[in-house]
Amino acid sequence: MEKLTSIHNQHVKNWKKLQTKKYRRQTGTYLLDGWHLVNEAIQGGIHILQLVGTEEQLTAHPDLREDADDVYEVTEEVMQHITDTVTPQGIVAVVPLPNSHEVPDMDTLKGGWLFLDRVQDPGNVGTMIRTADAAGFTGVVVSQRSADIYSPKVVRSMQGSQFHVRLYEGDLSKWVNDFKQINAPVYGTQLNPQAKSFRDVNPGETFALIMGNEGQGMSEQLLKQTTDNLYIPMQGRAESLNVAVSAGILMFQLNKNL
Repeated sequence: MEKLTSIHNQHVKNWKKLQTKKYRRQTGTYLLDGWHLVNEAIQGGIHILQLVGTEEQLTAHPDLREDADDVYEVTEEVMQHITDTVTPQGIVAVVPLPNSHEVPDMDTLKGGWLFLDRVQDPGNVGTMIRTADAAGFTGVVVSQRSADIYSPKVVRSMQGSQFHVRLYEGDLSKWVNDFKQINAPVYGTQLNPQAKSFRDVNPGETFALIMGNEGQGMSEQLLKQTTDNLYIPMQGRAESLNVAVSAGILMFQLNKNL
């Protein structure tokens, strides 16, 4: 076990750079911050490349060292430097970055899927992935203009759900066409009188739901490609719902028969 005390150490600089998408892609790794995420990774059989902790935390949990290739003890100053949380828990792990750009076999696209069209708030993206996990969805696909699914804020919001659902990034237009080729319905979301109430559809075993940008909604191109576009009837006077709240309502409703 190596002890590091300076924020100018090269390892520390590299961990700090994992807050950037460019360096995550360059190294094929990302950072898990906090006990919950580290434990979720271990329970999910994720390879721990580097375990980094303060003396207090590593001493309190010596068993964790067995699950990591390399272990580093750092000061609280270093821990504060490499994380973007106000009060770090004193433990982080560097793990492999999954290949989210691979094209899956169409035969594996079973169950409910969530597509995110240009959803840019990291908290919304992470919350919707976590909710998809809770609702029993198989996977989530984010468009290239959405928040990066392995950024620190999205990772914190997912709370380990990235280990339970399949995550991809790609061209949603192609994904929609792929689903339609296997006769799986794809539902958009739209505040429009011509849209259907979410209570009036029965998607069957395999389907996809698209949630759009926080301010602009879904793109016109995708709205034209969908099987149906859905809306949520509201009894109150609010004009709209937060996109993550809307996604939660729709996912649990559409997946109720699975």
